[in-house]
Amino acid sequence: MSPIRVLIIDDSALVRKMLTEILGSDPGIEVLGTAPDPYIARQKIKQHNPDVVTLDVEMPRMDGLTFLRNLMRLRPMPVVMVSSLTEKGAEITLNALELGAVEVVTKPKVDVKEGLKDYSDELITKVKIAARAKVRLLTNSKQSGNILNDPSHSVTRLSSTGSHFRTTDQIIAIGASTGGTEAIKEVLTRMPPDAPGIVITQHIPEAFSASFAKRMDTISAMTVSEASNGLQILPGHVYIAPGHSHLSVDRDGARYVCRLDTGSPVNRHRPSVDVLFRSVAERVGPNAIGAVLTGMGADGARGLLEMKQAGASTVVQDEATSVVWGMPGEAAKLGAADFVMPLNSIAAKILDLAGGSGRLKKQVVGADK
Repeated sequence: MSPIRVLIIDDSALVRKMLTEILGSDPGIEVLGTAPDPYIARQKIKQHNPDVVTLDVEMPRMDGLTFLRNLMRLRPMPVVMVSSLTEKGAEITLNALELGAVEVVTKPKVDVKEGLKDYSDELITKVKIAARAKVRLLTNSKQSGNILNDPSHSVTRLSSTGSHFRTTDQIIAIGASTGGTEAIKEVLTRMPPDAPGIVITQHIPEAFSASFAKRMDTISAMTVSEASNGLQILPGHVYIAPGHSHLSVDRDGARYVCRLDTGSPVNRHRPSVDVLFRSVAERVGPNAIGAVLTGMGADGARGLLEMKQAGASTVVQDEATSVVWGMPGEAAKLGAADFVMPLNSIAAKILDLAGGSGRLKKQVVGADK
């Protein structure tokens, strides 16, 4: 196979040099060149047509978001964001993921040279993931780059629409990775304010998980927060795993609670979807619904199978609507999925299953795609 051809865009000469050395050390990657700002990058993209672009967030002459918006509107290609570990950097990076960036790598605050060496495996892996991702043309509805500016996302928590769910017995567990921040947003915006409690593990750097939870809280009728140890899982609430800890569901008497664990990575991830799903299989069983959304790798596939074997209903995102059909594809191959569905149908199916009628109508939707 031909090597993955990469263009590096960063205003720091040191970072450009280090990224070139790190990515160039892998025989499966060829660094075509570097650019200190988006204007020079634009010319090099036209000249070399790279497979993947790495893009800094804050740059002179044109900021990374503006460049990304133009790129995804006019010439979409896989982009890996290289972001600083700051609150501002986290917000900008989440905007970038909304605009179509595939992955994000955190840039160390201090000692950049040594820090980037420590991140070499992550950089190489995420560039390879990006090269396999499906990239779509940016539509006008997303050009704001900020969901807070989109009136279609106005929410209320005062009243429910559609069916009502008033039980603490049901738990919805969701796992995702590459492309998952946008997929999770799609699901949460379709949930009523009194849906069963939802627990989510999304592979995301520690610096961004709190900001991601806050952002989801602004667009969902449910109350969304970053999970904390011992926090009770309630209807109408969503709990997102912190980027530094595994999230599990535990029982405390008649209540379900969140448990956090900073133990070793599972499937190379912490938080791990398998850790979450296995705890749900063991402690919630048939009163749970599991969903695997877009993502690279196989994390969550076996855990979803364990949920199904414990009597839970299970859903996975289909290949056509996944940025990367790794995790959901592996779950489908294992026979862990009751339903294989496009992203825009998953929330409705989850609510149908939570209402109790879905298990009588199990089928694999779109499995022939």
